[in-house]
Amino acid sequence: MSAESGGRTGLQGKLSQWLRGRRPKEAAAADDGGRVALLLATASAGLPLAPAAYPTADYRCSCDRVGCPTPARHPVSFAWQTQSTTDRAQIERWARNQPQANFITATGMVHDVLDVPLEAGREALERLHSAGVEVGPVAESDDGRLLFFTLTRGTPEDEDEWWPCELDCHPETADEHPGLRWHCRGSYVLVPPARLPGDQAVHWVRGPEHPLPDPLSLLEFLTDACARHAGQEPDPADTAWPLRR
Repeated sequence: MSAESGGRTGLQGKLSQWLRGRRPKEAAAADDGGRVALLLATASAGLPLAPAAYPTADYRCSCDRVGCPTPARHPVSFAWQTQSTTDRAQIERWARNQPQANFITATGMVHDVLDVPLEAGREALERLHSAGVEVGPVAESDDGRLLFFTLTRGTPEDEDEWWPCELDCHPETADEHPGLRWHCRGSYVLVPPARLPGDQAVHWVRGPEHPLPDPLSLLEFLTDACARHAGQEPDPADTAWPLRR
């Protein structure tokens, strides 16, 4: 599977059908096959997955929380951190038994995610390619974010070296961090294919077959682009993200 913009036509076609909602059973079966293939490719890359909520009518969430602040963007279970897995059989069971579910990946164990505004992320991606910097998987969310998947800066073998994601460990507070968000331990992001309210989606720009880079190799490009799009110059003293192992 290739998720480059020029090489993902087949799976993207299946995903487009899946996102359209009601369809014949034959098309549904084919679409679900594409969905499962994408999820298994993500798990094969080492990103642990767990089921998440999905959108229902009137921009609502499939969960039973009244006025859910993050509809279709959160895990189903409170135990998502321990539930997250790369086990192929388990993921296939979840996908089969919960055919409408989105999936999240728990960050801070194998990988982190640098989450930036869409336009800033696109500019940074062009500059990274021009500079010859290796970029790993990248996902785009139709609600205006670009997600750069990287190696984690934590050391999971040593619990004392782990830290919670102070920028976005509670997704309800995401709007408080409109620039760069660093998802590490205690956070999660949706993985493609995911559906959002209002016929929006999350899809791969660069697929999970790309090796995960060190986040520090991307950080300067991303912070510079975010600062330019916010109309201000970056201040290194304001960097609030974990930079040590």
